[in-house]
Amino acid sequence: MSLPTQVSIVDVGPRDGLQNEKQLVSVDDKARLVHLLHEAGLKEIEVTSFVSPKWVPQMGDNAAVMAAIERRADVRYSVLTPNMKGFEAALATAPQEIVVFAAASEAFSQKNINCSIAESIERFAPVVQAAHAAGMRVRAALSCCLGCPYQGEVTPDEVERVVKLLKDVGVDHMSIADTIGVGTPRRTQAVMERALRHFPLHEVSGHFHDTYGQSLANIYASLELGIHRFDASVSGLGGCPYAKGATGNVATEDVVFMLDGLGIETGIELDKLVDAGVFISGVLGRSPVSRVARALLAKRG
Repeated sequence: MSLPTQVSIVDVGPRDGLQNEKQLVSVDDKARLVHLLHEAGLKEIEVTSFVSPKWVPQMGDNAAVMAAIERRADVRYSVLTPNMKGFEAALATAPQEIVVFAAASEAFSQKNINCSIAESIERFAPVVQAAHAAGMRVRAALSCCLGCPYQGEVTPDEVERVVKLLKDVGVDHMSIADTIGVGTPRRTQAVMERALRHFPLHEVSGHFHDTYGQSLANIYASLELGIHRFDASVSGLGGCPYAKGATGNVATEDVVFMLDGLGIETGIELDKLVDAGVFISGVLGRSPVSRVARALLAKRG
């Protein structure tokens, strides 16, 4: 089976990677991170979220961060907005893409956002309509597609049910997320195949967490299906809040290294990406989580 020749990576480090950090990162440092990702060649960056600062204090500076970044015409900037209030605040900052989120697990939806799956989709249906009216794309992030910290196993049937609901409210793109990192390659393919029943190949992507060290294997399994868009987080920013001490988002550096080795084009310069990871890790007072970054830094001496 031939693999894609090109892959797009959405770096979610500035938003998903930083949102659970207890140490507040300054607006200038967040903007600097985005600029360094530009320099490395990233064309899609998830910058911030427009949620209540009461729930996510790290994202309380969302509008200031969007104002501080020096935008490039060839880069797509996305923001997460869970409801109309968040969307209206985001609209003034002119993102190119809106991210809405739901869960494949009923238990996770209730625990995480205090409502049912159906209620969550009802909340953001008007967001999808408003975003399209404003000329913006809408990406849906579907969490817990391969397992849930509360209910345990999540079946492909459960995933497909919510994928269809999201399709019905008009989202443009479906991101399949392994929120707790328990997925394995064959299970990943089974879930991706269900998403591909409802969305075209170029509108399905993967978002993998490395809690059990399976992210790269799951990305490869997705590549075998032709999927060619993935989320990743520079320096592996973002722990997994459901598994104490575990890593979260797969590191962008690790994904790029694997794709380079497969001869797949990403447009990303690995050395500059490592520099971006070193910068934000330094701000947070720790070493990069990425194994590739650590190896390359050791070679640099």
